[in-house]
Amino acid sequence: MTPTQNIPQAASAQPAPAAGTRLLRILGPLLWVAGLAIPSVMSPAWITIGGIFAIYAIVALSQDIVLGRAGMYDMGHAVYFGIGAYVSAILSLTFNWPILWTIPVAIVLSAALGAVLSAPIVKLRGDYLLVVTIGFNAIFVLAMKNNLFGLTGGADGLFGISGPTLFGHMFGTQSELFYLNWVVMAAVLWLMRNLDRSALGRTFRYIKYDELAATTLGVNARNTKVAAFALSAGIAGLAGTLFAMQLSAVSPGSFQFTDSVVLFAIVLVGGQGSVPGVLLGTAMMFVVPQIFTEFASYRYLVFGIAMILVMILRPQGIWPARKGTL
Repeated sequence: MTPTQNIPQAASAQPAPAAGTRLLRILGPLLWVAGLAIPSVMSPAWITIGGIFAIYAIVALSQDIVLGRAGMYDMGHAVYFGIGAYVSAILSLTFNWPILWTIPVAIVLSAALGAVLSAPIVKLRGDYLLVVTIGFNAIFVLAMKNNLFGLTGGADGLFGISGPTLFGHMFGTQSELFYLNWVVMAAVLWLMRNLDRSALGRTFRYIKYDELAATTLGVNARNTKVAAFALSAGIAGLAGTLFAMQLSAVSPGSFQFTDSVVLFAIVLVGGQGSVPGVLLGTAMMFVVPQIFTEFASYRYLVFGIAMILVMILRPQGIWPARKGTL
């Protein structure tokens, strides 16, 4: 018997969608379709920004599974992003795998690492869990800098990663990579939508809001939390592969503690458990600074100030999750 089978049907019933929610379900796909026009109407620099936005949106959505849905403080999420990138880079450069073939391996290994690392620590709460995940991030970066097993390239990283080839066509331009990233982002958005509707997604929220009550209803809290870490890590690993293809390189500097802080902050500022909020937070961090390029170097300062203001004025985030989603 699965954990969620013991939960009364009334608790899992979905409320009727509000008018704003129905509008969002129509507007969201339209915005995604409109985004497909970016390579046709924007400059090459903005095409690259759009592709990177899609990648970081995927990573931020994966962070939201752990933080926004399961309610666990993971401040080392860049580890799984980096694992996906490094696995694909190593398999491609060292073992001559086609880069697309590396995607399943990157996802599985990232998810497995997420499960293994989280299994001993999911009983920790709040600050204690946060500190442990910070330690994981520091260990990962140190291992990559020290050229782990002679495969990671040390502090300089790995270079020369080729673009994907599909049906004999190589995705060699930024426009083609943009379309690839945009389509994968759509798949992840579809996954998040279905996760919210699924028994597993509802169980994540039960654990977040009242773990004791969920446990009394038969939910295995430990296994559910490990599942949240594994799922989020797998999605982050997928984004890592896209990142390696986008930049044709990976290095430890892209997966440091500050990057985990940014992912954590995106979810808090945008709105925990809210897909539109996470996308808005990602845009604030990676797109808005490009509009004001003279201030781009201060994006961490600006984002920090924005986070403080949001926590004071809108503690649930700019676009919080709709109430009653349980």
